[in-house]
Amino acid sequence: MHLTWIPAVLAATMVVKIDGFAPSCRPKISRSTNIDFTKSHKLRDQRLMSSTTAAIEIPSLESQRSLNRVQSKIVKALMVTYIASMCIALPATLFPIFALYKARLIDRVRKEKWSLKAGQFCSRWLMRIFPFASKRVVVDADDKQRINPEPSIYVCNHISMLDLFFVLALDRKMRGRNRRPIKILYWKGLEANPVTSLLCKMCGFIPVEMSDNGNGNANEYDPKSFKQMLKATKAAIEEGFDIGILPEGQPNPTPENGLQPIYSGAFTLARMSRRPIQMIGLYGLHRMWHPTNGMDVSARDMAVRVYPGGRIYKDSEKFTTTFEAVVGHFGAHGRDLPDSELKLWLDGSMWQTELSRRAATRMEIEDVDQEIKSKNSTDASAQKLSLGQK
Repeated sequence: MHLTWIPAVLAATMVVKIDGFAPSCRPKISRSTNIDFTKSHKLRDQRLMSSTTAAIEIPSLESQRSLNRVQSKIVKALMVTYIASMCIALPATLFPIFALYKARLIDRVRKEKWSLKAGQFCSRWLMRIFPFASKRVVVDADDKQRINPEPSIYVCNHISMLDLFFVLALDRKMRGRNRRPIKILYWKGLEANPVTSLLCKMCGFIPVEMSDNGNGNANEYDPKSFKQMLKATKAAIEEGFDIGILPEGQPNPTPENGLQPIYSGAFTLARMSRRPIQMIGLYGLHRMWHPTNGMDVSARDMAVRVYPGGRIYKDSEKFTTTFEAVVGHFGAHGRDLPDSELKLWLDGSMWQTELSRRAATRMEIEDVDQEIKSKNSTDASAQKLSLGQK
């Protein structure tokens, strides 16, 4: 097995020589008030101390050029090797934990926490060994959630089958060293794959049952599973876990057009547990592993944005509208909304503007409808008068 890694490693070194295409297992630095993680932990710490939230200026990835045919094949080879390596590394690292649990030397909660760390370790280091993606993580320097995290519900858009592995690999950079353990809600159909089934069950992730009706189509959930899901979620919260949810419910085949319909389950869980909702945006992974086209590699740049200021929303519509506006924009463009607009969405001020806009639109539609009815009535009267004169 070790010998099979040699071609992939050689391919990684070849990439540097092809048209300046340099692999990087660490994100590039961004000269902004956000933290865009670099190789230097010392530099990162200095920026943590000196940064403010005055401006949010994240370089867009939209202008990144697509890969040529040779580059695409190299990236695909590295990605396939990474996945194959995960299929070996995960069982190998999780088996000792499973054995300890079966021997009753550790309890279930400790088994789940250790399994989560093992999964994160495997995903992180194998991405460094097989750098098929150029990763960029952007967080706000003074986000209190990173320094002193409070129990939260994390919501993230869903653009690729790679999402889970990148969330695991980048979790430390996304949520900080003091992060709490997390349990993610996942589609139970993933258990058909023995490796993902092993990872999800060992980590205590929470399954959601719904029909396999294809990406981009309306979700069809099994209502009978909701009670068990809520019970498992409540237990996880009481045991000290954060909860991670993908509100779209399935990978989005067209993130460039915005999000798919957002389900209010995250709002329900947040209200039930009285926890704030933290938003995360993913960008670019669908260009490596597309939800419908598979491993049709056209680019290798990805980004993840962790938004500051977790909030407790008063109603589900306010949450879904905010999530669609903020995360939907990042998922489509790889950059934030303009600073002034983003700030209004994050602090909730934009909601009143949105309500006013909707009211104005509704009034405009009503005026048009009234004008059409009036015109139709006038036309009908004129037609009757014309017939009477005849």
